[in-house]
Amino acid sequence: MAQLPEHLLKRAAEARAKAEGRSLEDVMAEMKSEPEPARAPTPVTPSTPAPAPASTPAAPSTPAPASTPGGSGSERDLDAEADKYGVPRELLKRAMLARAAKDGTAVSAAASSAAAPVPAAAGGAPAAAPPPPPGPSGPPPGVRTQRLLTVVKAGAIQGTTKEPADKVNVWPHLLAIEFVALLAMSAFLFLLSAFVDAPLLEFANFNKQPNPSKAPWYFLGLQELLAYFDPQVAGVIIPGFGLAALAFIPYIDRNPSVRPSNRKLAISIFTVFFVGAAVLTIFGSFFRGPGFNFTFPWSDGIFFDDLLSILE
Repeated sequence: MAQLPEHLLKRAAEARAKAEGRSLEDVMAEMKSEPEPARAPTPVTPSTPAPAPASTPAAPSTPAPASTPGGSGSERDLDAEADKYGVPRELLKRAMLARAAKDGTAVSAAASSAAAPVPAAAGGAPAAAPPPPPGPSGPPPGVRTQRLLTVVKAGAIQGTTKEPADKVNVWPHLLAIEFVALLAMSAFLFLLSAFVDAPLLEFANFNKQPNPSKAPWYFLGLQELLAYFDPQVAGVIIPGFGLAALAFIPYIDRNPSVRPSNRKLAISIFTVFFVGAAVLTIFGSFFRGPGFNFTFPWSDGIFFDDLLSILE
């Protein structure tokens, strides 16, 4: 029979020692089929045996069964003891057989199917009981053997924390800078309006139109486009496509990097729009003369009233 774990044997021995009032070492020795610890020998006084009667044969003596719940007699209820002490029935059965073999007492078939009655030897001395037959191979009933396998994936056992990204909150970092820039730009415009005059001219005369008639400088790029394309194309289609392209740039270029060397696509798109608008505005301001014809400012002069008022 397979050996039971040590902690189960110890629990069974503690329960049995408590029930029988014996020491834990004696019970453990019996359950492990080991001899009890050495005891001091008891002196035996020699006695003269009495003569046996010649006419009447002596009746065979039968050992009295133990009636205590902790004994090893045939009246033990192993199922009740197992429920009472919380010890497996197989351990109680093994302990009962070991004690019966040591004491030379008989165990009935009702208590254990593997034990047989042990007759007493002649002269009143108990005879040694034969060892119980080996039980079935494998673990006893109610005991299961298991093997636990653990599969560990490759990588760090302890999770690593993610490093913080290079980000800051909008408030106060971004909004504070924008507010300071707003104050600085407002102060610059106030100072510019104090030193640069922008007077109101006379009432408009429909019979006398300025030649060339130019839009403000921020619309001169569109007016320059009118010199090359149809008004529907130059005033609606091209500006509409430009605004739509600017709105879709964040969805086209999803690169989160803040380094200019890694944002070549976004910088290229912005450069094309910026250079195109600057070239059209410069051409409309300095290179267009009477009749909105092409002229050279260094030879024909500058035909831009807003700029002339600043230069004068």
